[in-house]
Amino acid sequence: MSKRLLIVDDEPNLLRAVAAVLRDGGFDVTTARNGREALVLVAQSAPDLIVSDVRMPGMDGFALARRLRAAPNYALIPIIFLTAKDEIEDRVEGFQSGVDAYLTKPFEPDELVAIIKNILQRVERTHSTIARLVGSEMPEETVFVRDEALTEAEWRVAESVARGLSNKEIALELNLSIRTVENHVSRILAKKNFSNRVEIARYIISQKTE
Repeated sequence: MSKRLLIVDDEPNLLRAVAAVLRDGGFDVTTARNGREALVLVAQSAPDLIVSDVRMPGMDGFALARRLRAAPNYALIPIIFLTAKDEIEDRVEGFQSGVDAYLTKPFEPDELVAIIKNILQRVERTHSTIARLVGSEMPEETVFVRDEALTEAEWRVAESVARGLSNKEIALELNLSIRTVENHVSRILAKKNFSNRVEIARYIISQKTE
């Protein structure tokens, strides 16, 4: 399955050019013209990675990054900033906002593709490591005591989170839409007063029967 990218830029020509390069690179690409439009698209279906301009009207890249990092469902989405100025102040503010990488315009398309692939591979390795570590504590015959505060559907999603699966992988495994999985994760976080998926995983492991 192709990785889904969201490209955010208020310059139509650059937006089309970057989208074309990334589609040629084998990615499934969606575009937005500013941070507000990007947030709407993320809420509809979270991408695997976001490439965003920094300076945009309405909501700039810094504000977009801060909003995403404050949302448990979207806090781990990698973000790459494209900037016309290689200024240290912008870079510092970007990294403080939670950005993963910076690329200064003009840039080589191959470099952008390489950075994206490197970040996505790092994310995959992280998911694999979590799954392996959690799996070592959860043999196949493990039985859990279900928390009555969670619905059956929420519990199944929580167990999948504990196995290190992404929302997309959970959706495929449980035959749900990604949006439904995101809603379940949000409700689990709210009901249990958790701040992230790691806390969900730890909680599920703690519910093992002896």
